[in-house]
Amino acid sequence: MSISARNQLKGKVVAVKKGLVTAEVVLEIAGGDKVTSIISLDSIEDLGVKEGTELTAVIKSTDVMILA
Repeated sequence: MSISARNQLKGKVVAVKKGLVTAEVVLEIAGGDKVTSIISLDSIEDLGVKEGTELTAVIKSTDVMILA
């Protein structure tokens, strides 16, 4: 699959916290840094996301905010 987003970070799922409709997925990337994403429970099931799963975080610049 080809996508326009160039910022891709490969890592391993270290936590999945399920809510009523969405889940928080924590991905540990190189160097021990962590990336967190909120995705739907349907996506969790469709993608087979669970702790230990190897995934890629895709970051589009229009969806990233920096806080000070």
